[in-house]
Amino acid sequence: MPPVHTGAPVIPGASTPSSPAPQPLSPGRPGYRRMSLALFAAGLATFALLYSTQALLPAISAGFGVTAGQASWTVSAATGALALFVLPLSALSERFGRTRMMTYSMVIAVGVGLLVPFAPNVEWLVALRAVQGAAIAGIPASAMAYLAEEVKPKALVAAIGLFVAGNSIGGMSGRLVTGWAAQLWGWRAGLLAVALMALACAVAFLVLLPRARFFRPASLNPRAVGRTVAGHLRDPLLLRLYGIGALFMTVFGAVYTVIGYRLVDEPFSLGQGVVGSIFLIYLVGTVSSAAAGKLVARTGRRGALYLAVTTTALGLLLSLSDSLVAIVLGLVLITAGFFAGHAVASAAVSRTAKTGRAQASALYQSAYYLGSSAGGTLGALAYHSAGWAATVGIALLAVLGVVSITLYGSHAARAERRMPASAVGAR
Repeated sequence: MPPVHTGAPVIPGASTPSSPAPQPLSPGRPGYRRMSLALFAAGLATFALLYSTQALLPAISAGFGVTAGQASWTVSAATGALALFVLPLSALSERFGRTRMMTYSMVIAVGVGLLVPFAPNVEWLVALRAVQGAAIAGIPASAMAYLAEEVKPKALVAAIGLFVAGNSIGGMSGRLVTGWAAQLWGWRAGLLAVALMALACAVAFLVLLPRARFFRPASLNPRAVGRTVAGHLRDPLLLRLYGIGALFMTVFGAVYTVIGYRLVDEPFSLGQGVVGSIFLIYLVGTVSSAAAGKLVARTGRRGALYLAVTTTALGLLLSLSDSLVAIVLGLVLITAGFFAGHAVASAAVSRTAKTGRAQASALYQSAYYLGSSAGGTLGALAYHSAGWAATVGIALLAVLGVVSITLYGSHAARAERRMPASAVGAR
């Protein structure tokens, strides 16, 4: 084939111009602000959707004529599906791309969210919420990896912090929006309002998110992933951390799934909007999460966990009071203790896993959301059977589980430190 001439003269010895190599995103560089806003919107939308029914459970029970335990499945189905799908979707994002996974997840989650308000019965509502939770799993499974690949290392903590802030604000605002909209126009209107809010966030995400420039697709190797996961599940320290995360979330899921029922019942008889406003207490968790790092530096990981457990247990005991002020103070302590414990455990997972950190984090998220699903359902069943004291009993058992795991970890660490000395003595 003869050469194709473009008409441009070729000068011997001249270098061919080439586009400069792409640079990682960092504050002040083009695309960083768009990326930050896009992932903030993604976090806000997905976590507003994930917990959208939690503040509405009493109204859903009344609307469909079902018990607290049955209505709680509208939360547990979503968090349980997220727990089951976060690991496989994390693996798929390695092959098909972070932005593609996040885009598909967002579109499906919001699309299902627009159908949820029109569910004809509780069975359909639970099924739609399960599909929604599975779709939402693609966001946390991909967002952290996208940030690690696209953002300059020195700017990574700030970028992740903004995504996590979107998660927190989304979870809180979703409950606020649904609660007040439900009080004004009914619970279906509340669910529609949060779906429309998520739709606006999804549009912002799709418009703003910069394309991935550093992603390199990896071949899917289920055996390799399976070996990595199996290795993590054989690591005693990681298993203890997964258990701690799951049990802390069991407490949190039980308390916040059921608290709405207690506050709309006698003697409080609060409106749906006021109950939704209770979730403003989540802001306390932002403070305690940030303080967890300093606490670990001062007291060590086990000391920080013991303090988080003690704070949570005191909050649970305070919540048994019939004083609204005492209940709110109890919720503040429970929230502060939970977020501190979660921050300590999740950070320890990242430090402990020497290889396969994505899978280690995904396993922690799976355990965490399975705890949420179990706590919500068990707490609601206990409340339906024997009232708030029974729900607190379930939560205190989970707290006792955290204490047991932490004590066992302390014993195992001491035994490991003594082992070399005893081995030397045996010789």
